[in-house]
Amino acid sequence: MSSKVRVAVTQSEPVWLNLEGSVAKTCALIKEAGLSRAQLIAFPECFIPGYPCWIWSRPVDFDMSVRYIKNSLRLDSPEMDRIKAAAREAGIAVSLGFSENDDDSVYIAQVLIGADGEVKVHRRKMKPTHMERTIFGDASGQCLAAVGQLPFARVGQLSCWEHIQPLLKFNTIAQKEQIHISAWPSLTPHSGNGPDLWSMSAEGCQSLSAVYAIESTAYVLHTTAMITEEGVKTLGTADGPLMSAAGGGSSAIFGPDGRRITKPLDDKTEGILYANLDLDEITRIKMFAHCTGHYSRPDLMWLNVDGNVKTSEAAKQRRNGGSIREDEPVAGLASP
Repeated sequence: MSSKVRVAVTQSEPVWLNLEGSVAKTCALIKEAGLSRAQLIAFPECFIPGYPCWIWSRPVDFDMSVRYIKNSLRLDSPEMDRIKAAAREAGIAVSLGFSENDDDSVYIAQVLIGADGEVKVHRRKMKPTHMERTIFGDASGQCLAAVGQLPFARVGQLSCWEHIQPLLKFNTIAQKEQIHISAWPSLTPHSGNGPDLWSMSAEGCQSLSAVYAIESTAYVLHTTAMITEEGVKTLGTADGPLMSAAGGGSSAIFGPDGRRITKPLDDKTEGILYANLDLDEITRIKMFAHCTGHYSRPDLMWLNVDGNVKTSEAAKQRRNGGSIREDEPVAGLASP
């Protein structure tokens, strides 16, 4: 197997609140990256149908929330089949962030689709962040199996502030990823001296991805959305503290020692970043530190995880002494 992998990282505006338009744009970007000989393309958090930016301006918007749910993507749907077909036709693997509609409850979700058009990993964000909880539900065991084996590498993915969750990060790193997708919405630059959190800013979130690269000794594909003035108008966020002005793009690729290996695009410019990765570089760096290998102490500290998917129906069956198919272990978890 070659140690060289060509990857593509999107910095693109979603087609806000439009499932059909979002799928069409996703398929077009997949095709473009495939024509550029990329083997993997990464999309931001909730690229379909766009991140619900208005939640940081107003926590309740009945009409927009209904529209958002109706335009969110179902895992088993003709729209997902079109995306899988696009991956297969372009001969490229796809990491896609989307709002998943499951019986009109929505979850921040990611799929890893192989170049054969088959879903290798489906996961949900463990815990929506702050105002996100006005829209999205929590994951169950779906959040823990984050890494899939592709022909060229083991590829993992997490969303947004999951990158400040030490146990979740360790669980993902322990699945032996070599390439990690760090998926984000559009990110507002820090004001410099205002009340906004630096850790939520474009600069702070890039730092989280760089640190993840160092901790995991993996390449990190930091993929962000962006928003135009038209998007701000559509979502009604002009008076909000976040995502209230055009820009927000800050996509990047980090090497396994944390260094940035791509030049930035302008934060208001759509585009695709490309890089040719050398997986042998991971081996060179792991000689110095490997946090789940020779630089660990499992005799002193270890992580135990419960990958069972818990549902209300499973709980009912448990009370009645029945079998619980939903509680099958999720594959690929770190061993306790």
